Amino acid sequence: MDTRRCAFCFHPLLGAAAACRVCATAATTTSPFGSSSAKPSPSASGFTRAQPSEPAQLSGLFGLQVPFDTSLLRQAASPATASPSAFSNSAPPARASPPVFGFSTPEPAFGQVTSPATASPSSAFGFSTPQSLFGQTAPPAPASPFALPPVSANSSSYGVGLSLGSVTESRVFGDVFDDDEPVEDPPAATLGGVQEALSSTSNGPLVLKTHCELPAVARGCARGSFAVLVHAKAPAADHTAPRPSLDLVTVLDVSGSMGGGKLALLKEAMGFVIDKLGPADRLSVVSFSDRVRRVTRLTRMSDAGKASTKLAVESLSAGGGTDILKGLDTAAKVLDGRRYKNTVASVIILSDGQDTCNRWQSGYDYGANNSYDYLVPRSLAAGTNRSTPIHTFGFGTDHDSKAMHAVAEATGGTYSFIENQAVVQDAFAQCIGGLLSVAVQEAWIAVTCPHPDVRVRSIKSGRYESRVVAYGRAASVDVGELYADEERRFLLFVDVPRVAENEDVTRLIKVSCTYKDSATGKSMQVDGEDAIVRRPAEVTSEEDQKPSMEVQVERFRVEAAEDIAAARVAAERGDHAEAARILDRRQEAARTGDLLGDARCASVVYELAELSARVSTRREYDQTGRSSMLSGMSSHAQQRAASVNLYSAMASPTFGAPSACGAACPTFGATPAFGAGCAMPTFGAVFATPAMMDMVGSSRKIREEREDQQQYSSAPTMPSNGSIFAANNGNSSNPTIV
Repeated sequence: MDTRRCAFCFHPLLGAAAACRVCATAATTTSPFGSSSAKPSPSASGFTRAQPSEPAQLSGLFGLQVPFDTSLLRQAASPATASPSAFSNSAPPARASPPVFGFSTPEPAFGQVTSPATASPSSAFGFSTPQSLFGQTAPPAPASPFALPPVSANSSSYGVGLSLGSVTESRVFGDVFDDDEPVEDPPAATLGGVQEALSSTSNGPLVLKTHCELPAVARGCARGSFAVLVHAKAPAADHTAPRPSLDLVTVLDVSGSMGGGKLALLKEAMGFVIDKLGPADRLSVVSFSDRVRRVTRLTRMSDAGKASTKLAVESLSAGGGTDILKGLDTAAKVLDGRRYKNTVASVIILSDGQDTCNRWQSGYDYGANNSYDYLVPRSLAAGTNRSTPIHTFGFGTDHDSKAMHAVAEATGGTYSFIENQAVVQDAFAQCIGGLLSVAVQEAWIAVTCPHPDVRVRSIKSGRYESRVVAYGRAASVDVGELYADEERRFLLFVDVPRVAENEDVTRLIKVSCTYKDSATGKSMQVDGEDAIVRRPAEVTSEEDQKPSMEVQVERFRVEAAEDIAAARVAAERGDHAEAARILDRRQEAARTGDLLGDARCASVVYELAELSARVSTRREYDQTGRSSMLSGMSSHAQQRAASVNLYSAMASPTFGAPSACGAACPTFGATPAFGAGCAMPTFGAVFATPAMMDMVGSSRKIREEREDQQQYSSAPTMPSNGSIFAANNGNSSNPTIV
């Protein structure tokens, strides 16, 4: 006689049960080998149950046919591993989210421990049962003052998504994380709302200036591509006023290659980050290997929140492959599902390897297409809404630098390269120092041409979106966020017309900047200086012929960044000699003229020299050159400091020694931007802000103290005879230490 089985999971139905005890599907009299007496109907979750005459499959929302191995349920069925669930008719669930296979279950209360060792066996498949298969309800988890914030009950104990066989579910499957802890109410000093109208004459704390390439142009001369520099500087940090709070998601690689010392260093770096966050900041930790796990919900960093998050980070262990896609996807879900929002939001991801789980997803060969767009969650990428920056960190020399750079570039983040793994905490510190000092948001620079014959032809703005409109009569640059004291420089190239004999000056451009003060939420506007050139009959005086130093240095930096990109293209095609020549030629350009001796120029020249040495051979380029170049490109495109932590410098200039441009250039490990003796090699060191430098200095001090303690604790103990020499065999110069 045929056994009645569930049409969905094929588990035997006991007696006259009305519903399957495993998946809660309404009972249907079906046999794995016969016909069904009750035709299966679509489930409420949107899945269609498989016909008995067909192989057991799950038909997804988008027609995805996934082979379902029912032996997984039988192997997982154990009273010791069952956990309480929500399939109870006594009360409706508190809150449900759609899991991987469409079942809705509530999440456990905050403070309840959910771990792989005690999670329900069925939770790996996106649902859980109210009791074990043997009718025994599992006891509740013991309470703990440092209990880990829960993983959603509708996600597996190891991650958000589940891959069955060779098929990976669509990115729209999975959890919606809407269990974020409420934000702290802002202090009264920060309230007051947004100004109803912008004052065109208000002089906000953001400083906006212009610099013309030359102070004068003869009346009878027309100049094309005349350079004008627009310089914006954010207000300085006010340590007496409340700063804007941060929502941060850290996405941490815990694949097998992260085992041992790497993971220990990462945990120390995360401990530093947790300590530096304030009680109004919120942090969520996501770990990924070939499976993804939201380790903690978005939790306020109160004393209790810090303690539980540190405990969660300490529990991380390494193993498995690398699924960068799912890690970033989960971070996006954490931010997208927020019920409350802090002023600033960002994602940090660290990985030491290649994405081993999505090379051929949906037939997409990212190696052949040379695109990593699929890694970037749509909700975090730049688009109609302002993007959430993802700051990426390549840990060691085996990570996918092109993927890390692409993700950062697509979202407005920075890409940092950490070859010297011992200083990963310093790299995190620099990033956190910036995120905790955001002073300006939604900054937008508008440019107009007051003179009827002046036209803007082009703008050098790096990754910042710029537009030239109205046939060159107006332009704009979308700047976005600025850290306290952070600066942005943009080169505009304009056409200067001939003018009448009675015109003594020509107003080239008028600039203004609208932005939101991140601390108060108020909209502000500041008008900058008009860019004006004198129009004498003839330019004869030395003063009128002296070029602007500000414009020259910025032009050199922009051209150097373009050369770095060109050298990378040459190195990728195997022409390493040409790549080195491109970088060396740009260094030669700084040896003459007014650039000689400029500190900003010296910093750029040293970067060029270091990169030139690292592209000279294929081996060195693959080892460190590609990552260093991409980090440098990221820094210059963003005009924001990015960490490049290398074991040693390859370029000849040393700190205190004259460089190609005649100034003292830094070595890796002693950059002037971070003070004497501060080991923080950085491309774009001129972009480092005081808050970033202070945070790096704090990290370095803590790290050195920790290293000293470790050395002290590992020092040899004194034997009872008072000598540290057990035996030297008559050779006092080569003792044996006990």
